[in-house]
Amino acid sequence: MFELVFSRRFSMAHRLLAGGSERCALPHGHNEYVRVHLRATNPAPLDGRANMVLPFERAKKVWHAFIDGHVDHALQLGDDDPLLPWFRQHEPRRAARILITPGDPTTEMLACLLMAKLNAFLAADGGALTCAAIEIEETPTNTVRYTGDPLAVLPQPRPAPRCWWRRADTTIADT
Repeated sequence: MFELVFSRRFSMAHRLLAGGSERCALPHGHNEYVRVHLRATNPAPLDGRANMVLPFERAKKVWHAFIDGHVDHALQLGDDDPLLPWFRQHEPRRAARILITPGDPTTEMLACLLMAKLNAFLAADGGALTCAAIEIEETPTNTVRYTGDPLAVLPQPRPAPRCWWRRADTTIADT
């Protein structure tokens, strides 16, 4: 089976409060690489003409624009992080650049959220492709790979059932 594989680099900052690592409790950053593996939802033989499910440009355009314009240089915080109210009160314009996760913004959580978001984009574009796997390289020695249905492992939304990662728009938070 063919897979279309796309990679993108982005810079980010986050902090992890629940994991017990004092080192990660302070805001810090990483230059990360995200690699997605897309498969046809209904695989078929090559047709002898176009010989593709979708052109590469169409398959990656919205995804790359989302990563470059909204995820790159975003601050990632858990939905219960005490910095969120501070940003909302004192720097509301910058608060819009905070990617909010249910619980700590770990690489595992980000992989599932981004995979769900990408699947929402792909479904909105007709559903010819789905994300079969996602890899996020946090450092040159640490990579998370997820395969499967990200919605099956993500925590249940609180309180909104229609969270940013389920919508085919460019949001990175529900406010």
